[in-house]
Amino acid sequence: MPTAIESDIVAEGLLRVQEEVDSLFDAFLSVPEDSRSRLVEAMRYAAIDGGKRIRPLLLVSTAELFGVGRDYAMRAGCAVEAIHVYSLIHDDMPCMDDDALRHGRPTVHLKFDEATAVLAGDALHAMAFEILADPAMSGDPFVRAQLVECLARASGMNGMAGGQMMDMMAEGEEYDLHTITRLQQLKTGALLAASVEMGAILGHVPPEGRGHLRNYARDIGLAFQIADDLLDCEGDEDKAGKALRKDEDQGKATFVSLMGADKAREQANALVEQAIGHLAIYGDEARMLCALARYVVERDR
Repeated sequence: MPTAIESDIVAEGLLRVQEEVDSLFDAFLSVPEDSRSRLVEAMRYAAIDGGKRIRPLLLVSTAELFGVGRDYAMRAGCAVEAIHVYSLIHDDMPCMDDDALRHGRPTVHLKFDEATAVLAGDALHAMAFEILADPAMSGDPFVRAQLVECLARASGMNGMAGGQMMDMMAEGEEYDLHTITRLQQLKTGALLAASVEMGAILGHVPPEGRGHLRNYARDIGLAFQIADDLLDCEGDEDKAGKALRKDEDQGKATFVSLMGADKAREQANALVEQAIGHLAIYGDEARMLCALARYVVERDR
């Protein structure tokens, strides 16, 4: 359970990052005065003024451990969020999850149309890598290349897209706990882990020096998904801003269905404490990352 101070730290951190991400998206997505305007308006609708922005906050908080300038970290955080938003647009479409609400608003394919939603997701995906490859991201081309590689790996068949495919195949299948863990490490955990890793890349931390951070990210990624499964079973749709209890209706195995709610909650809390333990080497400088770990299992949406 986060302390009042930790809750305040996270609330303030999320609010600041939400404002900064929205400002960057607003700058990147100026509406052209031609027939592309509908596409960009759909991108803005999906990307601005929505979402918790946990991934950018993870990235910025990690980067700050190594003295990285906030402007650079925020640009990278915006790239990660562009990937996240694109994935939500596509996940909500009739060919996948067929959802009507996202963040309490009509999903992009309902607000606009399905073809525009596909293109909006495609364009946000491309924009993420355009941001990372731009020399304004970093004067070091090797850093830019590592950032691109990290986010691409987390987004593709060995990351988020692969996890989504496993999730789509889960209906009617009897997935065991090992398979569900693997699914969620890809679908949800990969992008959270990339956010932490990209912060370390910006800080010029070599791969062999990122072990503590990777372990932290792995543990909060699983804790995050267990909390999501608990919210899907017990949460309030008005607070969540989207439909809940769909996995149960579709007969999909989840951490909750396999472990029971009490055991799942206990496991999530254990993962959080384990994640925080991985950060001991950084002392008080990692307090935002520690507070975020507790936040992911206590959030109500």
